[in-house]
Amino acid sequence: MTTFCIWCCEPTHLPIPAKKPGTMRSSLTLVGTLWAFLSLVTAVTSSASYFLPYWLFGSQLGKPVSFSTFRRCNYPVRGEGQSLIMVEECGRYASFSAIPSLAWQMCTVVTGAGCALLLLVALAAVLGCCMEELISRMMGRCMGAAQFMGGLLISSGCALYPLGWNSPEIMQTCGNVSNQFQLVKHWELLLAFLHCYWHVNDKRC
Repeated sequence: MTTFCIWCCEPTHLPIPAKKPGTMRSSLTLVGTLWAFLSLVTAVTSSASYFLPYWLFGSQLGKPVSFSTFRRCNYPVRGEGQSLIMVEECGRYASFSAIPSLAWQMCTVVTGAGCALLLLVALAAVLGCCMEELISRMMGRCMGAAQFMGGLLISSGCALYPLGWNSPEIMQTCGNVSNQFQLVKHWELLLAFLHCYWHVNDKRC
């Protein structure tokens, strides 16, 4: 009599399903993917706000004027007959030393470093969504620490920004009544953390 056994075939002989071509594996979970997306949005928004010269609004010679830390829209120049005329265009200061106050110079460096850190973390997080085993648990913790440091630098820059409101250039724009943390007598103080969350300050002086 011939007998057969059903366990004679070893498991190694069983067919292994092949990976689907073109399938992209991620090193992040669903929560990690959401974190990567929010990191990218935050980094891009922070960097755009850092570059745009719309942190502070005022007026000079009847023309609207706006500032950031290292850029300005509309500025006075000497015309014919030594009279002042307003050039209506946006641009950065000619040199780092031309930035109107030391506080704004520090704010430019600190906030720029924070935005660079956020962009670096966001780029690594997006790559982690596309590449398998790119972001380990330890690397994720390091990226979180770098992201926290970037946010802390941007917050520090926002806290430094109102210290430059007593510079002559800002006082001319705000009617010679501005001071540190005070644009005009009856306006409320601009809170640094509010500026950091909204990124663009549209308070008028």
